[in-house]
Amino acid sequence: MASQQLTVVLYHYPYSPYARRVLWYLHLRGIPFTQCVQPPIMPRQDLLRLSITHRRIPILSIGRDIYLDSRLILQKLEQAFPPSETYPALSAPSPSSPESALLESLLRSKAIDNGLFASGAKLIPTTLPLTKDPKFQKDRADFFGPGPGSGSEAAGQVAEALADIKAHFELLEGTIFSDNRSWVLGGTPEEKGPSMADIEAVWVLHWLTTLPGALGPKGYISAEKFPRVFGWIARFDNAVKASKNKHKGVQSSVVKGDEAERIIRSAGLNEKDWDKKGVDTTEPIVTALGLERGGLVEAWPTDTGVGHRDLGVLVGLDGKEVVIEKVETKGWSGGNVESDGKGNVRVHLPRHGFRVRAVKAGGKGSNL
Repeated sequence: MASQQLTVVLYHYPYSPYARRVLWYLHLRGIPFTQCVQPPIMPRQDLLRLSITHRRIPILSIGRDIYLDSRLILQKLEQAFPPSETYPALSAPSPSSPESALLESLLRSKAIDNGLFASGAKLIPTTLPLTKDPKFQKDRADFFGPGPGSGSEAAGQVAEALADIKAHFELLEGTIFSDNRSWVLGGTPEEKGPSMADIEAVWVLHWLTTLPGALGPKGYISAEKFPRVFGWIARFDNAVKASKNKHKGVQSSVVKGDEAERIIRSAGLNEKDWDKKGVDTTEPIVTALGLERGGLVEAWPTDTGVGHRDLGVLVGLDGKEVVIEKVETKGWSGGNVESDGKGNVRVHLPRHGFRVRAVKAGGKGSNL
Protein backbone atom coordinates (compact mmCIF):
# COMPACT_ATOMS: atom_id res chain seq x y z
CA MET A 1 0.00 0.00 0.00
CA ALA A 2 1.14 3.53 -0.78
CA SER A 3 -1.32 4.93 1.72
CA GLN A 4 1.01 7.23 3.62
CA GLN A 5 1.40 9.34 0.47
CA LEU A 6 -2.39 9.41 -0.06
CA THR A 7 -4.85 11.73 1.64
CA VAL A 8 -7.28 10.21 4.13
CA VAL A 9 -10.75 11.77 3.78
CA LEU A 10 -13.37 11.10 6.45
CA TYR A 11 -17.06 11.73 5.75
CA HIS A 12 -18.94 12.02 9.03
CA TYR A 13 -21.11 14.15 11.24
CA PRO A 14 -19.80 15.07 14.69
CA TYR A 15 -22.27 13.28 16.97
CA SER A 16 -22.33 9.95 15.12
CA PRO A 17 -21.15 7.35 17.67
CA TYR A 18 -19.83 5.13 14.89
CA ALA A 19 -17.84 8.02 13.44
CA ARG A 20 -16.35 8.74 16.86
CA ARG A 21 -14.74 5.29 16.81
CA VAL A 22 -12.78 6.30 13.74
CA LEU A 23 -12.08 9.86 14.90
CA TRP A 24 -10.71 8.57 18.22
CA TYR A 25 -8.43 6.14 16.42
CA LEU A 26 -7.08 8.85 14.10
CA HIS A 27 -6.51 11.27 16.99
CA LEU A 28 -4.85 8.69 19.24
CA ARG A 29 -2.40 7.67 16.52
CA GLY A 30 -1.84 11.16 15.09
CA ILE A 31 -2.76 10.13 11.55
CA PRO A 32 -3.43 13.21 9.38
CA PHE A 33 -6.83 13.33 7.72
CA THR A 34 -9.23 15.63 5.93
CA GLN A 35 -12.84 15.94 7.06
CA CYS A 36 -15.92 16.42 4.90
CA VAL A 37 -18.70 17.03 7.41
CA GLN A 38 -22.11 15.67 6.42
CA PRO A 39 -25.70 16.43 7.41
CA PRO A 40 -27.19 13.96 9.90
CA ILE A 41 -30.02 13.08 7.49
CA MET A 42 -30.29 12.19 3.83
CA PRO A 43 -29.61 13.22 1.13
CA ARG A 44 -25.82 13.59 1.27
CA GLN A 45 -24.92 15.29 -1.97
CA ASP A 46 -21.19 15.15 -1.25
CA LEU A 47 -21.28 11.37 -1.41
CA LEU A 48 -23.53 11.34 -4.46
CA ARG A 49 -20.70 13.19 -6.22
CA LEU A 50 -18.83 9.90 -5.91
CA SER A 51 -21.97 7.93 -6.86
CA ILE A 52 -22.15 6.43 -3.38
CA THR A 53 -25.70 5.73 -2.20
CA HIS A 54 -24.75 3.90 1.03
CA ARG A 55 -26.35 5.94 3.80
CA ARG A 56 -24.40 4.97 6.90
CA ILE A 57 -21.72 7.18 8.42
CA PRO A 58 -18.72 7.12 8.65
CA ILE A 59 -17.23 6.60 5.20
CA LEU A 60 -13.48 6.92 4.71
CA SER A 61 -11.26 7.12 1.64
CA ILE A 62 -7.56 6.47 1.25
CA GLY A 63 -6.79 7.66 -2.25
CA ARG A 64 -9.46 6.33 -4.62
CA ASP A 65 -10.30 3.40 -2.35
CA ILE A 66 -13.42 4.11 -0.30
CA TYR A 67 -14.28 2.04 2.76
CA LEU A 68 -17.73 1.44 4.25
CA ASP A 69 -18.46 0.26 7.80
CA SER A 70 -16.41 1.43 10.79
CA ARG A 71 -15.09 -2.09 11.45
CA LEU A 72 -13.55 -2.32 8.00
CA ILE A 73 -12.34 1.29 8.20
CA LEU A 74 -10.39 0.64 11.41
CA GLN A 75 -8.92 -2.54 9.98
CA LYS A 76 -7.76 -0.73 6.83
CA LEU A 77 -6.23 2.13 8.83
CA GLU A 78 -4.27 -0.43 10.87
CA GLN A 79 -2.93 -1.93 7.64
CA ALA A 80 -2.31 1.36 5.88
CA PHE A 81 -0.46 3.00 8.77
CA PRO A 82 1.67 0.35 10.47
CA PRO A 83 3.26 1.38 13.78
CA SER A 84 6.15 3.79 13.32
CA GLU A 85 7.85 6.67 15.09
CA THR A 86 5.53 9.05 13.22
CA TYR A 87 2.37 7.04 13.89
CA PRO A 88 2.88 5.08 17.12
CA ALA A 89 0.68 2.06 17.68
CA LEU A 90 -2.15 2.08 20.15
CA SER A 91 -1.28 0.49 23.44
CA ALA A 92 -1.29 -3.32 23.50
CA PRO A 93 0.04 -6.09 25.74
CA SER A 94 3.68 -6.89 25.25
CA PRO A 95 3.93 -9.47 23.89
CA SER A 96 0.52 -9.42 22.24
CA SER A 97 -1.60 -12.44 23.01
CA PRO A 98 -4.37 -14.43 21.32
CA GLU A 99 -6.49 -13.76 24.40
CA SER A 100 -6.30 -9.98 23.96
CA ALA A 101 -7.17 -10.28 20.25
CA LEU A 102 -10.13 -12.48 21.15
CA LEU A 103 -11.33 -10.04 23.82
CA GLU A 104 -11.16 -7.16 21.34
CA SER A 105 -13.20 -9.16 18.81
CA LEU A 106 -15.80 -10.17 21.40
CA LEU A 107 -16.23 -6.59 22.60
CA ARG A 108 -16.69 -5.42 19.00
CA SER A 109 -19.27 -8.13 18.36
CA LYS A 110 -21.07 -7.39 21.64
CA ALA A 111 -21.49 -3.73 20.70
CA ILE A 112 -22.45 -4.07 17.05
CA ASP A 113 -23.77 -7.56 16.35
CA ASN A 114 -25.27 -8.53 19.70
CA GLY A 115 -27.49 -5.56 20.35
CA LEU A 116 -25.63 -3.18 22.68
CA PHE A 117 -25.76 -0.28 20.22
CA ALA A 118 -29.35 -1.15 19.26
CA SER A 119 -30.32 -0.89 22.94
CA GLY A 120 -28.43 2.38 23.25
CA ALA A 121 -30.23 3.83 20.23
CA LYS A 122 -33.56 3.29 21.97
CA LEU A 123 -32.37 5.55 24.80
CA ILE A 124 -31.82 8.67 22.66
CA PRO A 125 -33.89 11.30 24.50
CA THR A 126 -36.98 12.36 22.58
CA THR A 127 -36.64 15.82 24.11
CA LEU A 128 -33.59 16.75 22.05
CA PRO A 129 -34.27 19.43 19.40
CA LEU A 130 -33.03 17.12 16.64
CA THR A 131 -35.23 14.19 17.64
CA LYS A 132 -38.27 16.49 17.57
CA ASP A 133 -37.58 17.41 13.94
CA PRO A 134 -40.11 15.63 11.63
CA LYS A 135 -37.43 15.35 8.92
CA PHE A 136 -35.10 13.57 11.34
CA GLN A 137 -37.89 11.27 12.48
CA LYS A 138 -38.71 10.34 8.87
CA ASP A 139 -35.04 9.79 8.07
CA ARG A 140 -34.51 7.47 11.03
CA ALA A 141 -37.65 5.51 10.16
CA ASP A 142 -36.10 4.91 6.74
CA PHE A 143 -32.87 3.85 8.45
CA PHE A 144 -34.09 1.65 11.30
CA GLY A 145 -37.59 0.80 10.12
CA PRO A 146 -40.83 1.71 11.92
CA GLY A 147 -40.43 2.45 15.62
CA PRO A 148 -42.64 1.36 18.52
CA GLY A 149 -44.67 4.56 18.33
CA SER A 150 -45.68 5.98 21.69
CA GLY A 151 -47.39 4.90 24.87
CA SER A 152 -46.74 1.81 26.95
CA GLU A 153 -45.09 -0.20 24.16
CA ALA A 154 -42.47 2.50 23.58
CA ALA A 155 -41.93 2.93 27.33
CA GLY A 156 -41.51 -0.80 27.71
CA GLN A 157 -38.85 -0.95 25.02
CA VAL A 158 -36.94 1.91 26.66
CA ALA A 159 -37.09 0.09 30.01
CA GLU A 160 -35.78 -3.10 28.38
CA ALA A 161 -32.95 -1.18 26.72
CA LEU A 162 -31.99 0.43 30.04
CA ALA A 163 -31.76 -3.01 31.63
CA ASP A 164 -29.47 -4.18 28.81
CA ILE A 165 -27.16 -1.19 29.21
CA LYS A 166 -27.09 -1.53 33.00
CA ALA A 167 -26.18 -5.21 32.63
CA HIS A 168 -23.23 -4.21 30.47
CA PHE A 169 -22.03 -1.70 33.07
CA GLU A 170 -22.31 -4.46 35.68
CA LEU A 171 -20.36 -6.86 33.47
CA LEU A 172 -17.43 -4.47 32.99
CA GLU A 173 -17.43 -3.31 36.62
CA GLY A 174 -17.43 -6.85 37.96
CA THR A 175 -14.98 -8.47 35.52
CA ILE A 176 -12.49 -6.46 33.47
CA PHE A 177 -12.23 -3.56 35.92
CA SER A 178 -12.68 -5.54 39.13
CA ASP A 179 -8.89 -5.42 39.67
CA ASN A 180 -8.86 -1.60 39.35
CA ARG A 181 -6.91 -1.63 36.10
CA SER A 182 -6.91 1.57 34.06
CA TRP A 183 -7.46 0.06 30.62
CA VAL A 184 -9.25 -2.97 29.21
CA LEU A 185 -5.99 -4.81 28.53
CA GLY A 186 -4.35 -3.67 31.76
CA GLY A 187 -1.76 -1.14 32.79
CA THR A 188 -1.82 2.26 34.50
CA PRO A 189 -2.33 5.63 32.78
CA GLU A 190 1.38 6.32 33.26
CA GLU A 191 2.44 3.02 31.67
CA LYS A 192 -0.04 2.66 28.85
CA GLY A 193 -2.82 4.39 26.97
CA PRO A 194 -6.02 3.05 25.47
CA SER A 195 -5.92 0.15 23.04
CA MET A 196 -8.23 -0.88 20.23
CA ALA A 197 -10.02 -3.01 22.82
CA ASP A 198 -10.83 0.17 24.76
CA ILE A 199 -12.31 1.77 21.64
CA GLU A 200 -14.44 -1.33 21.02
CA ALA A 201 -15.63 -1.39 24.64
CA VAL A 202 -16.19 2.29 25.35
CA TRP A 203 -17.95 3.86 22.39
CA VAL A 204 -21.58 2.99 23.15
CA LEU A 205 -21.25 3.82 26.86
CA HIS A 206 -19.33 7.04 26.20
CA TRP A 207 -22.02 8.13 23.73
CA LEU A 208 -24.83 7.52 26.22
CA THR A 209 -23.07 9.47 28.97
CA THR A 210 -23.13 12.52 26.68
CA LEU A 211 -26.92 12.38 26.18
CA PRO A 212 -28.81 14.02 29.08
CA GLY A 213 -31.26 11.58 30.62
CA ALA A 214 -30.23 8.62 28.43
CA LEU A 215 -29.13 6.51 31.41
CA GLY A 216 -32.55 6.46 33.01
CA PRO A 217 -33.78 7.76 36.36
CA LYS A 218 -31.23 9.43 38.61
CA GLY A 219 -29.03 6.82 40.25
CA TYR A 220 -30.07 3.92 38.02
CA ILE A 221 -26.76 3.97 36.12
CA SER A 222 -24.32 6.29 37.83
CA ALA A 223 -20.70 6.88 38.83
CA GLU A 224 -21.67 5.99 42.39
CA LYS A 225 -22.85 2.53 41.31
CA PHE A 226 -20.15 1.93 38.71
CA PRO A 227 -17.12 4.01 39.76
CA ARG A 228 -14.55 1.92 37.90
CA VAL A 229 -16.40 2.05 34.56
CA PHE A 230 -17.17 5.76 34.79
CA GLY A 231 -13.54 6.42 35.78
CA TRP A 232 -12.36 4.47 32.72
CA ILE A 233 -14.69 6.43 30.41
CA ALA A 234 -13.27 9.69 31.79
CA ARG A 235 -9.67 8.46 31.37
CA PHE A 236 -10.37 7.47 27.80
CA ASP A 237 -11.94 10.86 27.05
CA ASN A 238 -8.94 12.66 28.55
CA ALA A 239 -6.48 10.51 26.57
CA VAL A 240 -8.21 11.35 23.29
CA LYS A 241 -8.33 15.07 24.12
CA ALA A 242 -4.64 15.09 25.05
CA SER A 243 -3.64 13.38 21.82
CA LYS A 244 -5.89 15.66 19.78
CA ASN A 245 -4.31 18.74 21.36
CA LYS A 246 -0.84 17.32 20.76
CA HIS A 247 -1.50 17.11 17.02
CA LYS A 248 -3.63 20.26 16.78
CA GLY A 249 -2.97 22.27 13.65
CA VAL A 250 -1.21 19.49 11.77
CA GLN A 251 -3.63 16.59 11.87
CA SER A 252 -6.90 17.56 10.22
CA SER A 253 -8.49 20.03 7.84
CA VAL A 254 -12.10 20.53 6.73
CA VAL A 255 -13.14 20.71 3.07
CA LYS A 256 -16.37 21.00 1.11
CA GLY A 257 -17.72 18.19 -1.02
CA ASP A 258 -16.32 19.43 -4.33
CA GLU A 259 -12.81 19.66 -2.90
CA ALA A 260 -13.12 16.23 -1.26
CA GLU A 261 -14.15 14.77 -4.61
CA ARG A 262 -11.20 16.43 -6.35
CA ILE A 263 -8.77 15.07 -3.76
CA ILE A 264 -10.14 11.55 -4.11
CA ARG A 265 -10.54 11.32 -7.88
CA SER A 266 -7.10 12.80 -8.58
CA ALA A 267 -5.35 10.31 -6.28
CA GLY A 268 -3.98 6.84 -6.90
CA LEU A 269 -5.33 3.62 -5.47
CA ASN A 270 -4.48 2.48 -1.98
CA GLU A 271 -4.97 -1.20 -2.85
CA LYS A 272 -3.81 -2.05 -6.35
CA ASP A 273 -3.33 -5.69 -5.40
CA TRP A 274 -7.01 -6.36 -5.99
CA ASP A 275 -6.22 -6.33 -9.71
CA LYS A 276 -4.16 -9.46 -9.12
CA LYS A 277 -6.32 -11.06 -6.44
CA GLY A 278 -9.60 -10.58 -8.29
CA VAL A 279 -12.51 -12.84 -7.38
CA ASP A 280 -11.80 -15.90 -5.24
CA THR A 281 -13.63 -18.63 -7.12
CA THR A 282 -13.42 -20.97 -4.10
CA GLU A 283 -15.94 -18.81 -2.26
CA PRO A 284 -19.33 -20.58 -2.44
CA ILE A 285 -21.21 -17.35 -3.18
CA VAL A 286 -19.27 -16.94 -6.43
CA THR A 287 -20.60 -20.21 -7.81
CA ALA A 288 -24.04 -19.83 -6.26
CA LEU A 289 -24.65 -16.43 -7.86
CA GLY A 290 -22.45 -16.67 -10.94
CA LEU A 291 -20.27 -13.74 -9.85
CA GLU A 292 -17.25 -12.81 -11.93
CA ARG A 293 -14.76 -9.98 -12.16
CA GLY A 294 -16.06 -7.28 -14.47
CA GLY A 295 -19.68 -8.25 -13.89
CA LEU A 296 -22.29 -5.78 -12.72
CA VAL A 297 -23.30 -6.15 -9.04
CA GLU A 298 -25.08 -4.31 -6.27
CA ALA A 299 -24.20 -4.45 -2.57
CA TRP A 300 -25.95 -3.29 0.58
CA PRO A 301 -26.02 -3.76 4.38
CA THR A 302 -28.36 -6.39 5.80
CA ASP A 303 -29.36 -4.72 9.07
CA THR A 304 -30.01 -0.97 8.67
CA GLY A 305 -30.18 1.30 5.64
CA VAL A 306 -30.99 -1.73 3.49
CA GLY A 307 -32.79 0.33 0.86
CA HIS A 308 -29.62 2.15 -0.17
CA ARG A 309 -27.73 -0.11 -2.55
CA ASP A 310 -24.47 0.60 -4.33
CA LEU A 311 -24.20 -0.46 -7.96
CA GLY A 312 -20.88 -1.05 -9.67
CA VAL A 313 -18.56 -3.46 -11.40
CA LEU A 314 -17.07 -6.30 -9.38
CA VAL A 315 -13.31 -5.90 -8.97
CA GLY A 316 -12.64 -8.47 -6.26
CA LEU A 317 -14.16 -10.70 -3.62
CA ASP A 318 -12.82 -13.00 -0.92
CA GLY A 319 -14.07 -14.39 2.36
CA LYS A 320 -13.91 -11.04 4.12
CA GLU A 321 -14.39 -8.28 1.56
CA VAL A 322 -16.13 -7.17 -1.63
CA VAL A 323 -14.66 -4.49 -3.92
CA ILE A 324 -16.70 -2.76 -6.61
CA GLU A 325 -15.70 0.01 -8.99
CA LYS A 326 -18.03 2.88 -9.76
CA VAL A 327 -18.09 3.15 -13.55
CA GLU A 328 -20.52 4.13 -16.28
CA THR A 329 -22.74 1.04 -16.12
CA LYS A 330 -25.43 1.93 -18.62
CA GLY A 331 -25.17 -0.73 -21.29
CA TRP A 332 -22.30 -2.45 -19.46
CA SER A 333 -21.70 -5.93 -20.84
CA GLY A 334 -18.69 -6.90 -18.73
CA GLY A 335 -14.99 -6.46 -19.25
CA ASN A 336 -11.73 -5.38 -17.69
CA VAL A 337 -11.64 -2.84 -14.88
CA GLU A 338 -8.59 -0.62 -15.22
CA SER A 339 -6.86 0.21 -11.93
CA ASP A 340 -5.50 3.54 -13.09
CA GLY A 341 -8.22 4.83 -15.39
CA LYS A 342 -10.61 7.76 -15.41
CA GLY A 343 -10.48 8.60 -11.70
CA ASN A 344 -13.04 5.93 -10.87
CA VAL A 345 -13.43 5.14 -7.19
CA ARG A 346 -13.44 1.67 -5.70
CA VAL A 347 -15.82 0.89 -2.85
CA HIS A 348 -14.85 -1.74 -0.27
CA LEU A 349 -17.49 -3.49 1.82
CA PRO A 350 -17.07 -6.24 4.43
CA ARG A 351 -18.71 -9.58 3.65
CA HIS A 352 -20.00 -9.74 7.21
CA GLY A 353 -23.21 -7.73 7.48
CA PHE A 354 -23.42 -6.97 3.74
CA ARG A 355 -24.95 -8.71 0.76
CA VAL A 356 -23.81 -8.76 -2.87
CA ARG A 357 -25.86 -9.83 -5.89
CA ALA A 358 -25.33 -9.90 -9.63
CA VAL A 359 -27.34 -7.41 -11.69
CA LYS A 360 -28.30 -7.90 -15.32
CA ALA A 361 -26.70 -5.30 -17.58
CA GLY A 362 -29.31 -2.78 -18.63
CA GLY A 363 -31.72 -3.94 -15.96
CA LYS A 364 -30.83 -1.42 -13.26
CA GLY A 365 -28.02 0.43 -14.97
CA SER A 366 -27.34 4.05 -14.17
CA ASN A 367 -24.58 6.55 -14.55
CA LEU A 368 -22.07 5.81 -11.83
